[in-house]
Amino acid sequence: MTNTAINNDEVIKVLNKILETELSGVVRYTHYSLMVFGYNRIPIISWMRGQATESLDHATQAGELITHLEGHPSLGIGPLLETHRHDIGDIMKESLEHEALALAEYHNLLALVDGKDVMLEEYARRMISLEEMHLGEVRKMLKKPS
Repeated sequence: MTNTAINNDEVIKVLNKILETELSGVVRYTHYSLMVFGYNRIPIISWMRGQATESLDHATQAGELITHLEGHPSLGIGPLLETHRHDIGDIMKESLEHEALALAEYHNLLALVDGKDVMLEEYARRMISLEEMHLGEVRKMLKKPS
């Protein structure tokens, strides 16, 4: 079942970028959770593992939409950067960069489907909202208590 109002090839291309970006989030957050030490380790690793699980869920949703559009989900994974800096502040800054990449791809998707496909438009808007919330949470985590 294809939608003639949208460019399926372009939408599938962006959905595959989303899939790859979210899969890189699974790897990133899992790795980060293994590298946390210190007094606040337990709540931080719990948060990071939750982010890894959520990234996997987001990747699955993107893959389902790709197959809904009769496309083929990518086996690729987005960029993974090992900086060997495992200070919590550095990890949060890297997380902020990753979340911004994901947000940009959801905005790309919205631009392709806005006013053309309600299901994909609603999906893109929901994911943009979630990514904005993630960015806000990470920004709050980076703030020094006053």
